[in-house]
Amino acid sequence: MPWGPGAATGIGSLPGEDPAEAVRVVLGELPDLPHLPELPARGAGADMIGRAAVLLVDLPVDLQPSGWRLVDRPGRDLRRAADLFARDLDALEQAADGYTGPLKLQVAGPWTLASTVELHYGDKAVSDPGATRDLAQSLAEGVRRHVADVGRRVPGARLVLQADEPSLPAVLAGRVPTASGFGTLAAVEEPVVESRLAEVLAAALDAGAAHTAVHCCGPRPPLDLFRRAGARSLSFDAALVGQAQDEALGAAVEAGVALWPGVVPATDADLGPPSGTAAAVRRLWSRSGFAPERLPRSVVVTPACGLAGASPEYARAALRRVRETGRALAEDPEG
Repeated sequence: MPWGPGAATGIGSLPGEDPAEAVRVVLGELPDLPHLPELPARGAGADMIGRAAVLLVDLPVDLQPSGWRLVDRPGRDLRRAADLFARDLDALEQAADGYTGPLKLQVAGPWTLASTVELHYGDKAVSDPGATRDLAQSLAEGVRRHVADVGRRVPGARLVLQADEPSLPAVLAGRVPTASGFGTLAAVEEPVVESRLAEVLAAALDAGAAHTAVHCCGPRPPLDLFRRAGARSLSFDAALVGQAQDEALGAAVEAGVALWPGVVPATDADLGPPSGTAAAVRRLWSRSGFAPERLPRSVVVTPACGLAGASPEYARAALRRVRETGRALAEDPEG
């Protein structure tokens, strides 16, 4: 793994609108595995889909009343999103000058993108196999360029690419709503879903990334599919992964895949004692059936999801808690 034992990281989003301050917070609170922050409070274009739209190559999108839609030529909404993204990268480059170590980047995965972006005539791109293929290929090329760009900006970083796929379970289950909202789109077959996701993850590695992860904070994330697609880390809300998925957790650890359990609430809450957070991680690990001494190198502690909906004070406290929990587990994995 690119990180040492007892590492912790954030999922991606934070509250606030100042990218320089957000980068400083992440570098200060998460020194073992910092990430490029996302600040959706700045409005359209700073959200997860808008940031991914900036990366698309030769597939421009624009913001319509119903959301992002594929269009014939770039418009002002995409230019604004690109400007926001450029500011984030500039803030990272300045704050991380001289940094060496792992650094995580996040991007909306191809299926979350396809289930959100609309076609020219208004339905979701996921309804069209050709459109989903084109989106995945365009995103893969954009990810390749993005990883290479950050590698030049922060040459001491060992880059980790995290694909965010909160909508992927709905794609597999045929639960993505139609444009009218009165129906749902047909489910996509698992081999197709796996292939498109694998294409994006492979592009990151081709561009020099040291590691890939897939994050899904929905119920029953398809962990086996993520692993087969090439994810070397599985990121999930620990409260939403039940015992029925213990076999998938064990198979991942057996294959050398890291687990990133989200054990700290993503919105303002009573965090309780630090010992309780560490105990939640130990309980999850014990279900995998592996020895406690393997835990510090196989687990990265995270919040349950992005922190955009939290107060700035709570977001800092949540990042501090995952960092402290990771280090406590490294010192005493058995409790």
